[in-house]
Amino acid sequence: MRRPLVIALALALSAIGCGQDQYSDCNQEKDLDRQIRGCTSIIERGKRESKSIRAGAYTNRGTAYQEKGEVDRAIADYTKAIALDPNDAAAYTNRGIAYRKKGEVDRAIADYTEAIALNPNVARAYNNRGYAYRKNSEVDRAIADYTKAIALDPNFAAAHVNRGAVYDSKGDKEQAIADYRKALEIDPSLLVVKTALNRLGVTP
Repeated sequence: MRRPLVIALALALSAIGCGQDQYSDCNQEKDLDRQIRGCTSIIERGKRESKSIRAGAYTNRGTAYQEKGEVDRAIADYTKAIALDPNDAAAYTNRGIAYRKKGEVDRAIADYTEAIALNPNVARAYNNRGYAYRKNSEVDRAIADYTKAIALDPNFAAAHVNRGAVYDSKGDKEQAIADYRKALEIDPSLLVVKTALNRLGVTP
């Protein structure tokens, strides 16, 4: 639900010496080692590439490291991406995910908040921050963020599941059931939701 984002790098060759393969490798997500190699090739070109291209390469390489479980290396790359492009909302979002994985919830919330300030219309960012608030036992803030995510994307099943879980934890059975049912309507394959409804004594 909260997988890091990959930035689509421009395939235009910005300088002689960097072929299209490096861009393609850095953009793809199926082979993480290949992605790391492609992004590294772009990064190593330094100022021969634009700041935005290098920032995107750091973000994508960070995503690959994060998927491989190398969270500290991912954070380092996202931080370099932000230094090159302070308006890179995806880098803040991804670094927030990495911090949350490390259990550094306050840092995660700070990064999600920065991402939202840069781009307030991304439902995923609110969902991610809501999850972090829930981990921090700030349930009302979590509900507010999930509600904003749903307002931006009414078919965001994960946000309905997450808000339902918070309502469930608060003992608000009616609201929890409504969110769980909406999530199932969007994605009937959600076993975790069926289990939650059964526990609440409701037929999915």
